[in-house]
Amino acid sequence: MYDVVVIGAGPGGSIAAKTAAEKGLSVLLVEKRQEIGTPVRCAEGVSKEAIARFVDIDKKWIAAEVVGARIYSPDGTEIVMAEEMAGNEVGYVLERKVFDRHLARLAAKAGADVIVKTTATGIKRKEDGTVEVSLRRMGEEYSVDTKIVIGADGVESRVGKWAGIDTTLKLSEIESCVQYLMTGIDFDPEYCYFWLGNEIAPGGYIWLFPKGEDAANVGIGVLPSLAKKSPKEYLDSFIKEHFDGGEIVEVVAGGVPVKGPVETAVADNVMLVGDAARHADPITGGGIANAMRGGYFAGCVAAEAVEKGDYSAKFLRKYDELWKNDFGKTLHRNKILQQKLLKMDDKTLNKLAKSIAGCNLKEMSVRKIVMELIKHNPRLLWDIKGLFV
Repeated sequence: MYDVVVIGAGPGGSIAAKTAAEKGLSVLLVEKRQEIGTPVRCAEGVSKEAIARFVDIDKKWIAAEVVGARIYSPDGTEIVMAEEMAGNEVGYVLERKVFDRHLARLAAKAGADVIVKTTATGIKRKEDGTVEVSLRRMGEEYSVDTKIVIGADGVESRVGKWAGIDTTLKLSEIESCVQYLMTGIDFDPEYCYFWLGNEIAPGGYIWLFPKGEDAANVGIGVLPSLAKKSPKEYLDSFIKEHFDGGEIVEVVAGGVPVKGPVETAVADNVMLVGDAARHADPITGGGIANAMRGGYFAGCVAAEAVEKGDYSAKFLRKYDELWKNDFGKTLHRNKILQQKLLKMDDKTLNKLAKSIAGCNLKEMSVRKIVMELIKHNPRLLWDIKGLFV
């Protein structure tokens, strides 16, 4: 009998397993892939503060360190933001293949059992209030008993469905993404790049995250409900115009939930973290920072639940309170902003960009930037001022 079984060894799952093990619980961390961290389905950007909060920095999993972000409106107007003002996705560009394994090792070092190439195929709540988790490993079917299941099994989470948690995604709540690792292209390796526009990336944006002096992740996310072509077609058109001659050495594709905060991420014996709990940012699609925070909170609440002997949804709602009072407020605010942005045409985006392009954004907080936007564009933005005052 384990105290906790964590399903999924991404950043959220490994931090949950590490936290629970450090608090003295018996923990099993299960990963369906044969190698933790691959294939990478992420732009790999994250703020320095988000990482330093949970793990000592090690340069072996940092591909690049950037000083800010360059954001381009549809007509090419450039806005330059300092790293600390650019959000949860700018600061470090990780080598996720190395980083994810490092976190799993930290969980193992803390005492968690780690198994790979093992798929969770179901959970069943037993009469004694514990849970049987069915597993399949290289053709062998078996099960383990546990008190708590932490579902960190990504956007396609099955743990949430098994537990009856409503994480349903509409077509307008999931970004369809494609990314190339490119070499032989020209860019400033000290900056992350973002290109906006309904013509080039409807409902999303195109990004470039440096991975050293001569390589970068160049990707796109679009909302299928607004797009007229596949994300690959949009990305290929952009690359032909901006980075023709570069070489593509890796391709990844996947979906990112941009649903905003769910009502609850818990059920009896179950907590969800990361993309499984729809914790990705609705505007940027970034999810590493929130996944790690959620994993930490889930590990802490699991320890309290085991100490009390109470694994009910009523008790585990402490986890809901923790993430909602932490990054949940930003998820809620950014979902409202996303809905506002989705209604803007390219002409409006250009107007907003031009209104703040001359400001010294290095010295401004996000709140001051938004207030500056409202000052120059009151009719467009007055109804969102309450989100920042």
